Amino acid sequence: MMKKALTAAVLGLSLTALPALAQNSTSANATNASKDQPHQTASQMNLWPATKIKGLNVYNQSNQKIGDISDLMLNKEGKIDTAVVSVGGFLGIGTHDVAVKFSELKWEMEPVKSTTTSSNAPASANRPAGTVGSASTSNTANSGPKRFWPDHAVMANATKDQLKAMPQFDASK
Repeated sequence: MMKKALTAAVLGLSLTALPALAQNSTSANATNASKDQPHQTASQMNLWPATKIKGLNVYNQSNQKIGDISDLMLNKEGKIDTAVVSVGGFLGIGTHDVAVKFSELKWEMEPVKSTTTSSNAPASANRPAGTVGSASTSNTANSGPKRFWPDHAVMANATKDQLKAMPQFDASK
């Protein structure tokens, strides 16, 4: 009697383990298949994620910040036609959104060059408020993947006042 109970228990446990074993071998085969198949990356295809463009600073030709990109507007063909640039305000309050043709923006991959010419300027002069550390321009310790989207946009011959004088743009209507 004990032998029958033990045999039934072993058989029951083996039957419950079979689906788990089958699932592991299937997922292992899928993993091997995905490693064998070539994959594409955005950088290989010369594409930029829209999430990385949204929020980029916009400067004029004199390296003065005039706003930041708050949205991208697509035409019916799915191509970016307009960038919405937010001007002024503080923490999103009191901003003035304007529509700018996407083609009017020049995309820069390198960070903005300093406009400070004084050698007596402190090392933290070009750092955002609240940051700490040295203002070294060396990129030797960059351990992350190389950034393949722009650092900022340049809108030539534009000032913050000119953008504020443009009509308000509402992307939600």
